[in-house]
Amino acid sequence: MEKDNSLVIKIYVDSDACPVKSEVIRVAKRHTLSVTFVSNSWMKLPEEWSARLEVVEGSFDAADDWIAERIGAQDVCVTSDVPLASRCLAKEARVVGPDGRAWTPANIGGALAGRELARHLRELGVATRGPSALTKADRSRFLSALDTACAMLSSGRYRKALVIGVEKLSSIVDWKDRTTCVLFGDGA
Repeated sequence: MEKDNSLVIKIYVDSDACPVKSEVIRVAKRHTLSVTFVSNSWMKLPEEWSARLEVVEGSFDAADDWIAERIGAQDVCVTSDVPLASRCLAKEARVVGPDGRAWTPANIGGALAGRELARHLRELGVATRGPSALTKADRSRFLSALDTACAMLSSGRYRKALVIGVEKLSSIVDWKDRTTCVLFGDGA
């Protein structure tokens, strides 16, 4: 199959709290893709590759709105923001979290529900924990997931790329707590 040179793949990065900026640059450089880091304030970017910084003003979600308005089906978004991931998936874009997790139509609903449940528990005064620290394995998984998606799209043979990520909730679920354990479990 012939490569479609009209396909321009862009990587959009929700960059205010993104810990994998350098890794995004590495993948973009390898595939000669454009990268736009979107932030609510100015930030220093890695210098080894030409990347664009888009500083947006306004509400807390202004960066998310900017990305969601511009992303297309051939693009990739790097974000850990679940609602933004959902908006990008609705436009058929690929979405990868900084930990290498691929957001898909199959897993975004559960993530949105889990986010809402955690918000509700916090409102009730229940202590919830935030995301765990990014590990070397997470960075490696991220590089692999983003590189795979970009390579598939750049080849011109594929219009869409699906990167499957899994998570193992059984190690953190309290199976004796019947109020929550029935909501979570591992998929196989």
